[in-house]
Amino acid sequence: MAQATVTLVDGMQFVAETPSGHAFIIDAIPDVGGRNTGPRPMELLAAGVAGCTAMDVIAILRKMQQKVTGLKVHVNAEQGAEHPKRFTSIHVQYTVIGYDVAEDKVARAIELSQTKYCSAIASLSPGAPITFSYTILEASPETMAK
Repeated sequence: MAQATVTLVDGMQFVAETPSGHAFIIDAIPDVGGRNTGPRPMELLAAGVAGCTAMDVIAILRKMQQKVTGLKVHVNAEQGAEHPKRFTSIHVQYTVIGYDVAEDKVARAIELSQTKYCSAIASLSPGAPITFSYTILEASPETMAK
């Protein structure tokens, strides 16, 4: 079960706390009473998608014994113009960095995350179409030792 608690600090600024013992600020832009001291809730939702699928993909690629030295996941989520301004489409771009990384393994790891393992994607996909793309960047063998 996922849990979180937010507590009003001032204006539109809240402190979010999680059962794992982490706390962070959530805020709004000044136009709506915020001070821009933290991310907006929908930014956190997009970051949750990126983090969830990134953890899946890196774990799967490691199990596949791929020599991955880096992974970056960028989420671009479009929002509707009218309230509740939900996500209407989501694109996930993966950049995999490594040495002799097999493209078919990357595609399979992403597919498994998107269709089986990522609970954030599974939670949002019924309401917003999710597309993905990936790039593989070749690292030099010297970076593997670091």
